[in-house]
Amino acid sequence: MENKPKLTVVKIGGNVIDSEPALKTFLKDFSALNGYKILVHGGGKIATKTAEGLGITPVFYEGRRITDKPMLDVAVMTYAGLINKDITAQLQALQNNALGFTGADGNMILSEKRKNAAIDFGWVGDIVSVNHELVKVLLQQNVVPVFCAITHNGNGQLLNTNADTIASALAVACCNDFDVNLLYCFEKKGVLSNTDDDDSIIKNLNFSKYSQLREEKVIHSGMLPKLENCYDALNKGVSAVYIGSPEMIKQGEITCTQVSL
Repeated sequence: MENKPKLTVVKIGGNVIDSEPALKTFLKDFSALNGYKILVHGGGKIATKTAEGLGITPVFYEGRRITDKPMLDVAVMTYAGLINKDITAQLQALQNNALGFTGADGNMILSEKRKNAAIDFGWVGDIVSVNHELVKVLLQQNVVPVFCAITHNGNGQLLNTNADTIASALAVACCNDFDVNLLYCFEKKGVLSNTDDDDSIIKNLNFSKYSQLREEKVIHSGMLPKLENCYDALNKGVSAVYIGSPEMIKQGEITCTQVSL
């Protein structure tokens, strides 16, 4: 059986995007990654700041953004416009032939409006399918796809979609053609056993340990949906999943959390 080519899917959070020096350093490291690669980004803090500047008050429910029509307009402007094009331009300067995408471009990611009886999240999308054939063609042409957190429903409606979930869905969709590693970069060095101690990194987090720590409320809040995406990806064929600081994409031994089944 022939070896599949290696693909690295990297998701970066707002803490990297919010800092110009941090983003520059990260993109330099990302551009040096060997093999095929995909970048996925959010940008929640910039969207919040832009909204407030326009007199729009962002609303959250249990840490998740409610996306009404004015907030969707802001999300599209900041994620698909400002942030996506800035990252694409910086990667071009680093000799990576980057191409920026929403889910609507090339029908890359089709979603449906979230159905939730408890609360209406507004124009928030849950992923239905990924156009993995087009992703594969682009990668084979040495294009570096850069995805923002906007998808579409196929009927002309754009939807705000969780960037962690987009990264996981892209990684899973590419498994048949590539040996896929998924990396979630955020402000901590990994999943922590003590949130007050940044060095209490859990180096290997299997599902049994995760379930125990979730039960004990050691792992909670925003880390829960992130880890759900990690286990979903592993269960559907992704080779390896890591969570840590942006430094973990550098070559060499960097401390982070490897998530395993």
